[in-house]
Amino acid sequence: MTADLSQGCVWAQGDPLMQAYHDREWGVPVRDPRLLWEMLMLEGFQAGLSWRTILHRREGFRRAFDGFDPVRIAAFGPDRIDALMQDPGIIRARAKIEATIGNARAYLAMAAAGEDFADFIWRHVDGRTIVGDGSAMPASTPISLALSIALKAKGFKFVGAVTVYAFMQAVGMVNDHAHDCPQRATCMALAVR
Repeated sequence: MTADLSQGCVWAQGDPLMQAYHDREWGVPVRDPRLLWEMLMLEGFQAGLSWRTILHRREGFRRAFDGFDPVRIAAFGPDRIDALMQDPGIIRARAKIEATIGNARAYLAMAAAGEDFADFIWRHVDGRTIVGDGSAMPASTPISLALSIALKAKGFKFVGAVTVYAFMQAVGMVNDHAHDCPQRATCMALAVR
């Protein structure tokens, strides 16, 4: 079901892919560790860019990064980095590519230590979605800053407080749908399951 965007989240209007993302994904609580990691990596690539740019290249990212399989990405070496730097289907920023490889290694190190990535992420909101007021949308919060610091302590890069807040919104840790957006209630109902 598509939301009536004549009200609500205006950022998704005017682009069918953005509207579909808004209606099916944004703000829906994600508990799968690998999918959470993928979304965090995509948000890292967004730094300094628009989500529209990333969303329109998401399939290119998935292809280039082997379906965001952390085991495979952790093994990427200089030749693979060089190939990624030539791939027009992704954002060709060496620092972000290298960070993704390092972040795969950090993710795997957490798993090897018996730490579930989803539990680690959701612990920062006590396992429950924070519901925004539906009008103000901050760039970051004390919680996104704390999660950013915790991720950096685990070895993650491109996880500043602003990037982490966008990630929290995307994966349903925060419900920032506009007060008059039909998806706000849908995501609230999903958050209590």
